[in-house]
This record gives sequence, structure tokens and C-alpha cells, in this order.
Amino acid sequence: MEKKIYGLLGGRLAHSYSPEIHAAFGDYEYRLFEMPEEDVAPFLASDAFEAINVTIPYKKTVMPYLREISDEAKKIGSVNTITRLPDGGLRGDNTDYYGFSHMLDVAGIAVSGKKCLILGSGGASMTAIAVVGDRGGTPVVISRSGENNYENISRHADADVIINTTPVGMYPNNGESPVDLTIFPRLSGVVDMVYNPRRTALILQAQRLGIPALSGLSMLVAQGKRAAELFFSHPMDDALTEKAEKEVRARKENVILIGMPGCGKSTAGKVLAEKIGFDFADTDDEIQRMTGRHPAQIIREEGEEAFRRIEHEAVCSLGKLSSCVIATGGGVITRAENYDPLHQNGTIIYLTRPLAELATKDRPLTAANGVEALFAARHPLYTKWADAQAACSPDAAVTAEAIFRAAESVR
Repeated sequence: MEKKIYGLLGGRLAHSYSPEIHAAFGDYEYRLFEMPEEDVAPFLASDAFEAINVTIPYKKTVMPYLREISDEAKKIGSVNTITRLPDGGLRGDNTDYYGFSHMLDVAGIAVSGKKCLILGSGGASMTAIAVVGDRGGTPVVISRSGENNYENISRHADADVIINTTPVGMYPNNGESPVDLTIFPRLSGVVDMVYNPRRTALILQAQRLGIPALSGLSMLVAQGKRAAELFFSHPMDDALTEKAEKEVRARKENVILIGMPGCGKSTAGKVLAEKIGFDFADTDDEIQRMTGRHPAQIIREEGEEAFRRIEHEAVCSLGKLSSCVIATGGGVITRAENYDPLHQNGTIIYLTRPLAELATKDRPLTAANGVEALFAARHPLYTKWADAQAACSPDAAVTAEAIFRAAESVR
């Protein structure tokens, strides 16, 4: 019997999380069908798949080729799930409504009776409008032009909830934000449909301001679960959604190692990366790749300030990655601007080690300031930045296991 094929249709899919998500919902083959628009119609007419999800930019493109479209998909104006009818025809559904509803529930953000600014006017915006309206909220769409736009958004400073449906801040344009949240003093919740990085600049600002906030991974996983139910025409346990999200985070979220110079971050990080099947990166190596010079040479020739500027560029570059163990320089925590790029898609682990065991060769800042003075200045920052701590052992494999357990404990 020929194996049935499932998958995702879209324009650019290299960084899709969908295969990992669907792996949690069953043992079925799930492929990525990346293609230009002119190939979409022939693909839909073929027998290359049993059922598929659809993502940007084809959620509307596919609609004329479907024999049936659910009322929900018609209301939202787009399709993200296609299944086969008994006679081979195609039916379109939209599971984003289910996913976004789940996202609001997970975030604990109520919209009933509240003014909700919906950033963006595309297909994802229609999902947010439908859910907010059905839950008793008042949706106000902010677009680049029209009556309510980003130039006059301050007229809506009384907004209670902000929902980002645009791709602003999505990989590879990490660090960008569609709005400054400080102009909205009444905010009780922020949600961002972007899921890569896990914490967008918008979400990070909300968290700093103490506003309940959540980005789009919960929505993506929940809509995937609902799509799988449509694929196989049977309900699935809701507990699978939480399980799938945790598994995806474990496979995608970086492990960031901070700690004193010479504590063994690079050595243990390489062992950990091999253990869990991640790539390994080191900010010092990235600096050397960027400049052709070792960090110690830059500090000697240009001073620490110049080095820190270069280090920040390296941090921003590496922080965009996924599924990576990243070892940082000991002083990365001395610049507050490094925190967001590392935290956006990473679990930060403070690697501790007795000061007498630290390696000090070719470390000019350690030599100039002394280990004890450096530790006294930096330890509070390591502790503040870290999601968890792990003790370094002389055995790198033991240290790697300690890091792994520390990361798992906070995910």
C-alpha cells in the first residue's frame, strides 16, 4: 500500500517548524512543498499529497481551486488546511482561528469588553478580527495607510490589548518592532503571531514593562494539532498540544552559556551540542571570523570599548540562530544591549566554577583586573541574566549533562 503524503505548501519554507510539530501528532510523512505561485495550481491538481497545510503567501491563492470551503475559512477569507473529499476533490479549512483562540487562552489574555489594536490588515489580521469579535472585544485594525495607521496610532493610546499579525520582527529581521508599547499605558496584554524568534522585540518590551505577553509558537502548534485532526478525521488529546510545543522548544531554542572567562563554556558547549544534535557557535570565534583578529588582540590594539561594539554585532548575528549551543565571552553581560539578542531565542545558563580553576592564559581583562575583582563585578549580572545555573566539572561530558538538565528544567 502506497504511503500517504502530508505537508506544507508555501513560498519560503526553509525555517518552518511544521515538520517538528506534526511529528508530535502521529507517525506520518510530512514534507515541505516550497514553490513559486505559478506551480501552485498544477500541484493542487496532482496526486502528490493526501492533505496539506498552506502558509504565506498562498492562503488566498489556493481558494479558487477548492471544491468546498468551510464557513470559518470563508469568514476569515483564507485557507490554511486542505484535505481530500471522498471523490478526490479538495476541501479548504482554516485552523488559525482555533490556534489563535488557544494562544489567547494560554497567555491568559481576556479580550471581552476591551479595545484591541490589531497590527496589520492581511490574512492573519482577519483571524484576529474574527476571534476578538466573537469573544466580545472591539477590534481596531492598524494598517500602513487608511483611517487608522502607524502615523496616528497614538489616538489609540487607550488600547487594552495589542495583537501583531504582521511579519515585523520575524527572522531574519530580528530586533524590529511594529510599535513602541510605552505609548499605551492601559495595556493588559500583548500577543505576537510571529513564532521565530520565540520572543520578538515586541514581546521582550512587553515583558520588561510587566505586561502579560506571548508570541506565536502556541498558536502554530495548536493550529497544527487541529489540522492533524482534519487530516485523519478524528479528535486528538488536547494534552498533545502542550507536549508538542515543549518538544519544539527543546529542538529549536538555543542554549546560551554565560560565565567567567576560562570557566569552560566552549569545551562543554561543544560536547553538549554533539549530545543533543545542535550546531555550536562561540562569540569569540564569530568575532575572529568577522575581523580576522582574536578578541585579545582587538582589546590590546583598540581597547575594550571597541571590542564590546564588535562583540555586540557578533551577539546579534548568532542570536538569530535556532538549534544552537552558543558560548559567549565572559564580559558579554557587561552590555545590557546584548541581553535581548541572546534571550530572544535562547535559554541562558550561567556556568559556574571555582575561581582557582579558571583558565587565565591570553585573557587581558582578567590579567588587568584580577579574577576576584572581575567575579565581584560580574557575578550579579550573570545571576540576573541566567534562566538557570549549572556547575562546571573537570569532565566536560558531566558538565554538558548538567547544562542540559538545567535548560530542561526551565523550558
